[in-house]
Amino acid sequence: MAPSLMSRNGVEKNDKTFHKFFETWLAEQNQELKELVSVSRDVSKGNNIVVEERVLLPLIERVIQHYEGYYGEKSKYTEEDVFGMLNPTWRSNLEGAFLWIGGWRPSMAFHLLYSISGLQFEPRLPQLIRGITTGDLGDLSPDQIGKVDELQKKTIREEKDSSEKLARVQETVADASMVELSHIVTQLMMISGSGGGGGKILEEEVEANLATKEEGLVIILQKADNLRLNTLKEILTILTPTQAIHFLIAAAELHLRLHEWGKKKDAAALHSDADPKF
Repeated sequence: MAPSLMSRNGVEKNDKTFHKFFETWLAEQNQELKELVSVSRDVSKGNNIVVEERVLLPLIERVIQHYEGYYGEKSKYTEEDVFGMLNPTWRSNLEGAFLWIGGWRPSMAFHLLYSISGLQFEPRLPQLIRGITTGDLGDLSPDQIGKVDELQKKTIREEKDSSEKLARVQETVADASMVELSHIVTQLMMISGSGGGGGKILEEEVEANLATKEEGLVIILQKADNLRLNTLKEILTILTPTQAIHFLIAAAELHLRLHEWGKKKDAAALHSDADPKF
């Protein structure tokens, strides 16, 4: 693992590098969204079996691989700078307000699924009453609903476990060793009358103490990211290819639009702060 306290320049370099990767990944997701919307229209025109075999399944697999690539890259950066990954500067304040352990809350995927299912179900209700299947998320079978419910319960349990582990690591910031070190360093600073930290030996103690906490955070963040990815993949296995396309469309739309709305709000707030007040 990389040193626990990176130099400021190192952190900034790491931050900018992942930021660049993230922006590229978003552009790729936007292109995938266009493809998803296009094939969903082809499906609605009929000839579903041919479209599923030739287009839907390969596209779904490609989108999954794109998510896997994102989390694989994020895992590497997490080991270099877990603090930066838990507080991502490339996210807007709006997005940051809804983060759970450095990313989206896995159980949110089920709210997304039920929301789009309800939106698609209502206008097609007359068709469903007549026994005409729609094939989209408004047409979930009882078996699918049961599987989604079981997966949701499992996901919530794992979420809770990670939240509790994070809380335990966060509480160690006030453990006896940290309190003692902060007191000793403060006393030495007062005696010397400078901003010194009390010498190299003491700095090494601080470094070693923080390193153990950092290692705990790396494990928790990587586990949370695995849960995010696995939840997405398991939901897709429950859905038909056509339903999976609709779900991936909704997920991409929500992600991209939230990012855009957040950036606009941040820019507006920055502009407001820059205006002279009279």
